[in-house]
Amino acid sequence: MTNSAVPSLFQLSFFLFTLQVMIVSRISAATRFYQFKVQTKTLTRLCQTKEIVTVNGKFPGPTISAQEDDRIVVEVINMTPYNTTIHWHGIKQKLSCWYDGPSYITQCPIQSGQSFTYNFTVAQQKGTFLWHAHFSWLRATVYGPLIVYPKSSVPYPFKKPFNEHTILLGEYWLKNVVELEQNVLESGGPPPPADAFTINGQPGPNYNCSSNDVYKIKIMPRKTYLLRLINAGINMETFFTIANHKLTIVEVDGEYTKPFATERVMLVPGQTMNVLVTADQAVGRYYIAMGPYESAKNVKFQNISATANFQYIGALPNSVTVPAKLPMFNDNIAVKTVMDGLRSLNAVDVPRNVDAHLFITIGINVNKCNSENPNNKCQGPRKGRLAASMNNISFVEPKVSILEAYYKQLEGYFTLDFPTTPEKTYDFVNGAPNDIANDTQAANGTRAIVFEYGSRIQIIFQNTGTLTTENHPIHLHGHSFYVIGYGTGNYDQQTAQFNLEDPPYLNTIGVPVGGWAAIRFVANNPGLWLLHCHFDIHQTWGMSTMFIVKNGKKVQESLPHPPTDLPKC
Repeated sequence: MTNSAVPSLFQLSFFLFTLQVMIVSRISAATRFYQFKVQTKTLTRLCQTKEIVTVNGKFPGPTISAQEDDRIVVEVINMTPYNTTIHWHGIKQKLSCWYDGPSYITQCPIQSGQSFTYNFTVAQQKGTFLWHAHFSWLRATVYGPLIVYPKSSVPYPFKKPFNEHTILLGEYWLKNVVELEQNVLESGGPPPPADAFTINGQPGPNYNCSSNDVYKIKIMPRKTYLLRLINAGINMETFFTIANHKLTIVEVDGEYTKPFATERVMLVPGQTMNVLVTADQAVGRYYIAMGPYESAKNVKFQNISATANFQYIGALPNSVTVPAKLPMFNDNIAVKTVMDGLRSLNAVDVPRNVDAHLFITIGINVNKCNSENPNNKCQGPRKGRLAASMNNISFVEPKVSILEAYYKQLEGYFTLDFPTTPEKTYDFVNGAPNDIANDTQAANGTRAIVFEYGSRIQIIFQNTGTLTTENHPIHLHGHSFYVIGYGTGNYDQQTAQFNLEDPPYLNTIGVPVGGWAAIRFVANNPGLWLLHCHFDIHQTWGMSTMFIVKNGKKVQESLPHPPTDLPKC
């Protein structure tokens, strides 16, 4: 071989190596493009025809599919008369806080006739997530699945199922939901219950004019299926079950769990859960059912369950569908049983040392009526106006993007003095002592908590009983957290038991009725992140606050500049 051939072979080898790297890179991390047209659609449900807001004319909306580490680009075109945003629930938005989506928090909403392109990477994430509107109550109909599959070479930690189905649990109102929210706010009273529950947009035969509005899953005998459950409801936690079939939980909020078998599960709004179901019953038809978990007292709720069909291939068309039995609407034991069974699949790296200890009370308030028209404006308890709060601060939504204000260091739009301990120290569960029993007012404010990059955070969420106790689904944007403990009654540091070995890793936690929950996480995602109750009515009333995570010392630990097409207020 001549000397002149050596450089040529080297160049050829280098070229082939570079090409191989490019091919592997392309396989392992692709870019997925989508276009969302937010538009109205005429829909007939429950004997009435009405216009609802949808994406691409679909209800529920289209599925976004990707693989771990893929980039997702979604152009959102607002063709409705309402403002809108899209939140990618459960996606951590590592270094892409600008695309998180909550209106007036990380962006101004997309106004009618405008568009905005979301551009983010699902870095080191896989599992079942969802996307939904994050303006007003539009997410009642504007929602859909976001499924992130493992990389091609990475198997599930369980035997691959024969097939999979995505099941979205929702609530449906006959009224215009934007007007409904406005009416509830003006009245100062509670919201009306939903007119129906839905399974993949269908209410099922328990409701009027709905005998044909039934979602169906056809299954093969003796096969195992993966069901991706998503609670897209806005004001209600729900039970889910399949007649005569066991559900084995294998993932919650996009994180694998130790397999846990149960007859029913409860999902809070925003929560996702993957369950395995084996078709091991006699060939026939079985009902799938979802119904209310209502933990608060004296609250009106929809008590008619939605149903779908779990139908074996080969079942006779006229065979009787086996009914599904749901727990009682206030069965706290059924909820606790499932929560007790959730454990991370493997031992996890829970922060042992903590830099910041936060104690946050959550609850419903009754503010005094200062209206000149109390009969119409003050329909809450004791002729007051209902509110909600964290540490007795009821969040006031501004009319600017708080992230932009923080990034540009603009003053006056929010304050950095959110109290990290409650002002009152009475018995949170049983309510206030008699001398301040009527003092259930909350202060108003737009406040935030600031963390240094990499801070190890512990938060105790304490339910309060000033008005009523209930299970509150608390959701943190931009991070997941370890649920290291929970219990009933008031939190007591001396007796509380923590699991620091294999706690579940979630982004939404149902704080138990009249109880507490403890979480830990590392604040390693710079930006501004919303923390709120995922009941839309409670968020509307002010059960929210914000975390600001400062930039780190490295470029890859810093929030980038805002996108040039960020909507303007």
